[in-house]
Amino acid sequence: MNSMSTKTWTSAESVGAPSPPRRASAPPRTGRVQKPSQPLAFLVPAMAIMLVFFFVPSVYNLVYAFTDWSSFKSSINFVGLRNFSNVLSNGVLLGDLKVNIIYAVLVAIFQNLFGLGLALLLEADTRINRFARTMIFIPVLMSALAVGYTFQALLKPDGSVNAVLSFVTGQEVTYAWLNDPSWTLVWLTLIHAWKWMGLAMLIYLAGLKTISSEVLEAARIDGVNRWQTFRHVKFPFLAPAATFNVATALLGSMNSFDIAQATTGGGPGQTTEILNIFIYRTFGQGLFAQATTMSLVLVIVISLMAFPTIVLLRRRERVL
Repeated sequence: MNSMSTKTWTSAESVGAPSPPRRASAPPRTGRVQKPSQPLAFLVPAMAIMLVFFFVPSVYNLVYAFTDWSSFKSSINFVGLRNFSNVLSNGVLLGDLKVNIIYAVLVAIFQNLFGLGLALLLEADTRINRFARTMIFIPVLMSALAVGYTFQALLKPDGSVNAVLSFVTGQEVTYAWLNDPSWTLVWLTLIHAWKWMGLAMLIYLAGLKTISSEVLEAARIDGVNRWQTFRHVKFPFLAPAATFNVATALLGSMNSFDIAQATTGGGPGQTTEILNIFIYRTFGQGLFAQATTMSLVLVIVISLMAFPTIVLLRRRERVL
């Protein structure tokens, strides 16, 4: 009797107990094995473009620098280092290289001064400041040739700048801004800096955004004035931005061509003839091998300027 009741209770308990949940059945296999994604495949178009439009022309440029390739000969012959000897003994090229270096240094100074000043002025995130930042950045998006031709028209003796000065002073002003050998290079560097100061401003603004508000508040509570706050608090945080801006300004202006060609064409009297203008004229004369040799010399000069500058600024960052 006891055994029967035990069996009945056990069977009833087993009937009333909930059954354990079943595992979801796996989807049927289709026989295909999913391959891992290959992100390197997306680089193929970009690498193909770089190969065709950068690496191959660079190799040809290097090879032709050791030949006598020109439009006056039907054959191309190897001449060794003769082109380099002729180029380095060319007084015009050395003079243009000097102009190029002065041009690059002035552009780096003006572009960074304008960019840093505008970044500090427009640091507050207000509606007016956002509008001003947009307006200042527009020249960066414009064609450099368009900027050059615009300023060439504005700075003519009968241009808009002299017209405004004549209205303000009450007497006729016909100053030839781009024909003064003493100042034309300065005006040219200011035009270049004006075009690119919006980019420098954005880089400095990004550096200012990395400064904690607590640090600035602590400086204000300590009674630090604006100059001390900039020198000892803000500027150390801006050192990486300054490194980037100075390096890009130097490299960009050393390789500049369009603004100088559009405004002055190298004049007056070759006082603004940077090296790329001289290379352009040499190539136009059919002296292709000499032009390629000059371009290699320009690459070497840019490299010799860029690497020490970046190393020096990096060391300065560590000091700050």
